[in-house]
Amino acid sequence: MIVERTYELLSTVYNKEFNDLLIDDIRIGLFLTAVKLSDGSIGTASSLEDDHPFCRKEERDFGEFTPLKIKGRSIKHLFESSKDSKLMSSLRMASLNAISASIISSGKFKIVENADPVDLLDLGEGKIITVVGAFQSYIRKIAQTRNRLYVLELNENAFQPEHKKFFVPSSDYRKTISVSDVVIITGQTLVNNTIDGLLDEIKDGSTVVVTGPSGSVLPDVLFEKGVSIIGATRLIKPELVFEVVGQAGMAYHMFEYCARKICILKG
Repeated sequence: MIVERTYELLSTVYNKEFNDLLIDDIRIGLFLTAVKLSDGSIGTASSLEDDHPFCRKEERDFGEFTPLKIKGRSIKHLFESSKDSKLMSSLRMASLNAISASIISSGKFKIVENADPVDLLDLGEGKIITVVGAFQSYIRKIAQTRNRLYVLELNENAFQPEHKKFFVPSSDYRKTISVSDVVIITGQTLVNNTIDGLLDEIKDGSTVVVTGPSGSVLPDVLFEKGVSIIGATRLIKPELVFEVVGQAGMAYHMFEYCARKICILKG
């Protein structure tokens, strides 16, 4: 799994000491989760919502990584905990992104500043392009080209009426990804643990992009798995991140107030 392998690399190749690295603060918004670690680093990821069926009193959870029991936990504890929930997935991904930030900025990787990955793609005619997630700006731009577009999405209502013709149910991902020349994948797939299956279907020679606030992660493993470009986020006003996230901020709010887009390119 990409997330687990990335954590392993950070603790071995990059010599990160996770016993001493703690969760200093956390904000879980409607759309984004933000984490600040004890070294001052900050990371964000998509907020995934757990189902909330009727819960009997004796089944209520007051254990680790519940309210008032998250701050002060070590990153090692977070990743080695057997607790499995969507909240834990968001928390782990935001923490990985926080840890990765300084490494990404170290000069080790080829980075294009102030760039969106779609602007770096060759969208000449005749290509088959699959977008995973209803990125409205990408759909509009690609729809204007002479390419065949598929958009994998759970909810058809996420599309503008004129774009519903591009809708493909997410369960049919093998039919489109395996024949696509360009595949653009939302970073949220890192949070919900579906990215590995998607990348397994990529055909040889395809250009693969992973993009979004959840994708600002150490790129080594993604590059090994065939990703060509990572659309990441650089925080330029970290003091505003928790305010934006806590007030139901989305990615475009981040880019307006406290972040900018960068692209990490495979060397």
